[in-house]
Amino acid sequence: MQETRQNRISRLLQKELSLIFQSQTRQMRGIMVSVTRVKVSPDLSICTAYLSIFPSEKSNELLNNINQNVSTIRYDLGQRVRNQLRIIPELRFFIDDSLDYLERIDDLLKK
Repeated sequence: MQETRQNRISRLLQKELSLIFQSQTRQMRGIMVSVTRVKVSPDLSICTAYLSIFPSEKSNELLNNINQNVSTIRYDLGQRVRNQLRIIPELRFFIDDSLDYLERIDDLLKK
């Protein structure tokens, strides 16, 4: 039961976070941020989001900017999901480098 609820909430948060990042990065040309995976703690107090950032050279700079503005992002998220969730979870963001890892493996296999 609890796991089903966690999955539903993580999908909701992933969708809403991706819409928030899409609207914010629309102002910056040439940068794309996508939310690849969201995990929610069993007590629904912590949300861990994994971000894929293109171009990957700017990923650390952009992640630092996102972590500095986490309270603003949480407020925007709260405005969007206030009818579905009573408590907005604490947000934690990490880089999802699985695409870079796959690209590196492909390059090694081609050699």
